Amino acid sequence: MSPERDTPPPPGQPVWCPAILNVRFFLLLRVMVNITHSVQGYHSKTIHFLNVAFDSSGDSLLAGDRQGNIYVFDLNGNRFNLVQRTMQACTALAFNLRRKTEFLVALADYSVKCFDTGTQELVSWMRGHESSVSSISVHGSGKYAITTSTDTAQLWDLDTFQRIRKLNVRQSVGIQKVFFLPLSNTILSCFKDNSVFAWEFDTLQCKYQLSPPVEGSVLFYKVFAVTRDGRTLVAGGKSNHLHLWCLELKQLIKIIQMPEKVRAVRHLEFLPDSFDGGSNQVLGVLSQDNILRFINIETSQILFDIGSPEEGISTAVISPNGRYIASVMENGSLNLYSVQALTQEGNKLPPFMFKVVEDGPKYTSEANKLITKVTSERSKGPWKSKQSKIQSRLLKLQANTSLENKENELPGGLNKKRLQALLKGFGEYPAKYRMFVWRSLLQLPENHLAFSSLIDRGIHSAFVNIQKEYPIKSGKLLRVLQRTLSALAHWSAIFAETPYMPLLAFPFVKLFQNNQLICFEVVATVVVNFCQHWFEYFPNPPINVLGMMENVLAHHDKELLQHLIKYNVTSQVYAWPLLETLLSEVLTREEWLKAFDNIFSNHPSYFLMIVIAYVICSRASLLHCNQAADFEFFFHHRNNVDIDVVIKEAYHLMEATPLDIHPQQMLEDFTPLTKGQYPVFNKYPMFIVNYQAQKWEKIRQDEIEYLKERHLAHESEAKAQEQKAEDEAWYQRQKLFQEAEEQRQKILLEEEKLAEQRQRLAVVKRELKVKELQLLDGSRRRFLNYHQDQLQMELKCLHDEIARKQKNKASMRQQETNAVQDTEPESQKQLFEQHLIKDQEVVTKEIKEVEAHRRRVDLEDQRVQRLIEMDKEEIQKAQTVAEENVARGEQKYTDSDWRPRWDEQDQEECYREIAKLLHDNRVREAELLKAMREAEEKKQEDVVQNKAQLEEEQKVAAAADGHRKQFLDDRMNDELELAEKLQREDGCFERLHDIKARCTERGVEVQQVPGSGNISPSDLSTLASSLRSRSRAELARRERELMAEVRRLRRRIASRARAGLPAAPSPPQPAHPEGTCTAPLAAPSNYSSVKS
Repeated sequence: MSPERDTPPPPGQPVWCPAILNVRFFLLLRVMVNITHSVQGYHSKTIHFLNVAFDSSGDSLLAGDRQGNIYVFDLNGNRFNLVQRTMQACTALAFNLRRKTEFLVALADYSVKCFDTGTQELVSWMRGHESSVSSISVHGSGKYAITTSTDTAQLWDLDTFQRIRKLNVRQSVGIQKVFFLPLSNTILSCFKDNSVFAWEFDTLQCKYQLSPPVEGSVLFYKVFAVTRDGRTLVAGGKSNHLHLWCLELKQLIKIIQMPEKVRAVRHLEFLPDSFDGGSNQVLGVLSQDNILRFINIETSQILFDIGSPEEGISTAVISPNGRYIASVMENGSLNLYSVQALTQEGNKLPPFMFKVVEDGPKYTSEANKLITKVTSERSKGPWKSKQSKIQSRLLKLQANTSLENKENELPGGLNKKRLQALLKGFGEYPAKYRMFVWRSLLQLPENHLAFSSLIDRGIHSAFVNIQKEYPIKSGKLLRVLQRTLSALAHWSAIFAETPYMPLLAFPFVKLFQNNQLICFEVVATVVVNFCQHWFEYFPNPPINVLGMMENVLAHHDKELLQHLIKYNVTSQVYAWPLLETLLSEVLTREEWLKAFDNIFSNHPSYFLMIVIAYVICSRASLLHCNQAADFEFFFHHRNNVDIDVVIKEAYHLMEATPLDIHPQQMLEDFTPLTKGQYPVFNKYPMFIVNYQAQKWEKIRQDEIEYLKERHLAHESEAKAQEQKAEDEAWYQRQKLFQEAEEQRQKILLEEEKLAEQRQRLAVVKRELKVKELQLLDGSRRRFLNYHQDQLQMELKCLHDEIARKQKNKASMRQQETNAVQDTEPESQKQLFEQHLIKDQEVVTKEIKEVEAHRRRVDLEDQRVQRLIEMDKEEIQKAQTVAEENVARGEQKYTDSDWRPRWDEQDQEECYREIAKLLHDNRVREAELLKAMREAEEKKQEDVVQNKAQLEEEQKVAAAADGHRKQFLDDRMNDELELAEKLQREDGCFERLHDIKARCTERGVEVQQVPGSGNISPSDLSTLASSLRSRSRAELARRERELMAEVRRLRRRIASRARAGLPAAPSPPQPAHPEGTCTAPLAAPSNYSSVKS
């Protein structure tokens, strides 16, 4: 077979697969295919198949393994496919549903699921069972199914997957199997009390009941098989008998006795044939020896068999078409057999000898007629279903079905006598089957529910700290030991008080650590049977048991006993250490297992005998010991003793010990644990155990109280440490708070100093500004007074000059007339023009100088203004830095998260004071800002007022200048007219013409000069030059003084800025109206006209 694969792997590339199905083809025709499910890895292992089922056609095979993997094998296509991973072991399979691709699987969690092999999806999930489902029976139509467990059977509708009916029985009765009869609507239910009922499927009414077997046939039905036509029922159980029932007649028609090697029947199934019309004649019988034998129920002849003791069969299924037999082997593999090959003569095993033994009469004559013994004779030709009948021999059952054989029968098809014989021959059981043999010998009930209830109670208080007393390295082993001891303590209170219980249970815990239920039941069985009378003198060692052992030792080796008594070595020294540790301290693992193979296979007294045998076999070493410590050391450590000799000596003691001192007379026979619930164990002094339990409980309560008090003390200490840390942190925060407060006070003091310095600087600036304005105003007024005085003096001089000239007019006329007559007019004219040009150049040069001086003054004024703005910016920056420092200090104070441990009232008062101080600071800042704004607004209003006033004064001055100009023009015109008239009269034309030209060119500058009266043009230039020289000297001196003052102020501001003190903001400069001097070096506007 080849697994289905969509795309093959590329050549040369390995394919890693954790789970591999190994399919082997055998040349022998008995086995067509052997399928093994193995897991490759670090620890390779084989995963066992558990169940197998054919579909209705018989061409497909469904198999489930222990890990819940479901495989479909296509027998015609020679392929297989993994269709589902349920992750749980399957307990039953069914593959003959109405929808061919669907199948039913019963899982270990007591549920039944329906899957689809095509889509590999879950179709439905059916729940309702409270125990494992052992079988699934499907109706012939494929629409209904019956699932059976030990306590109930349930009928399901496979179209809706709903439960139709449920069959409940008493727990004492139990259900073996419930299934549909083929080709009918009848349901057959078989119970553990051998009762069989038939029910009508449609109405679920009881149709009939099969009467019990005939007298003398001791058989409990466990397995059943029905022919394909539904007429014959075969039942088998823990016997080599098979009962054949005719369902039409409702009576037992035949009893088939299998060979003697068959002691129990595990599975029955008919082999269908295409030509028998459904009345199958060949029956497959799987016995306890794992061999599947096929017999003819008519001739009672074995036709062929499959399987062997080495390769045994666990379960088997036959295909509906009768072509294949699928068997699950004991090793977990899956074998597929061809029926055609098995029935051929060449593939049959040679016949083996069979001896028929007839005993005395046991059954009635009616029963003897029904009993037919199966023979192993082989037919000469190939087997056929319609072959001629072979005469069978009527045999009688053995009458020696004694009680002893019944007692020797063990679970799993084992026999105690045979096991003892095997043990005597080989000395031990095979390691591979030892655990299975032990479980059969001890007859463990495997009470899952009872054990779960004990485990659910949790860890017993006596074993909570067991790791302190027994420090086991393996954590898993420690947990299993803890749970096992806790379960024992919950089962019986004596085990919680027994100090040697961990030593007694540890060997079995280490051996069965992977199955805690088996471990617990093995320990409980050992305690109940092999530790009889141990707890009667609790808390002392079992004196009665030790006394028995001392009597046996005295009988068989009196010299050794006298030597032990000589050195005060009692049975509590040489016997009790071996008993309480179950010999685990003095034996190796292999020796211990070999010893307990013999202990479990014999009477409980054998355990005491093997301990005495160990002491006797060690007599040579013990006789050389003469100190008590040496004896104690000897019985607590391994010694050079042959375990085989000890075992033989123990058997010798069992046989040679007299009955009056034999422990077997005092100890009861082996009694297994009861099924369902564990027996009550109360073979100990209740009052002592209860007293010790109360004492231990009191000690535990005291310990709990002590732990509580210690916990409270630790909590108090922790709280004290926490309080101390909080106090230290509080003091640290207070210290930081004080430092921050001192820093804040320093910052506030510095701010106050800076504010005072700024105020003083502002006052100084205001004073300087007032002085500057006063100086400017005084200089302007003095200059105006001086200018008026000069103008009045000039006017007076002009009047005097005009009067003098009028007086000298007559004389001048004559002189001018003479001069005119003497000089040519053209030369006079040219000379006059040259003088006029020179005067114009001088005036232009002076005007340029005045303009340059004005520009220098403006630049100096701009520099001063820029310096003032820079001072303002530096002051604003200093204020910003101070505000940031204050904000940073407040933020630092806030972020420091000081939570002083003051009372709430003190804390609130501090918060109120801080808030009040902050509020007062803000109010003062607001008032200061408001005062500064008001001062600025007031200054602005003063500036606007001064500007308006200056504009009005300028307008008045302009009007006065206009009047003066008009007056001067009129006077100049009058003077010119008078001069022309005088010229015409006196002949002085050239001089008057020159004066007229100069007056015309300089009329713009002279028009602003105040005053009235006659002005002589010839004296105007002289007056102007003298005024210019004096005003220049005065202005230069004032300019030097003001520049020196400005430099001094600038140096002071720069030194303060370098010292880190922000300069006080200077008061805003008032806007200067037009015509007002904005700098100390600027001259009044009317000075230019006079100067020009």
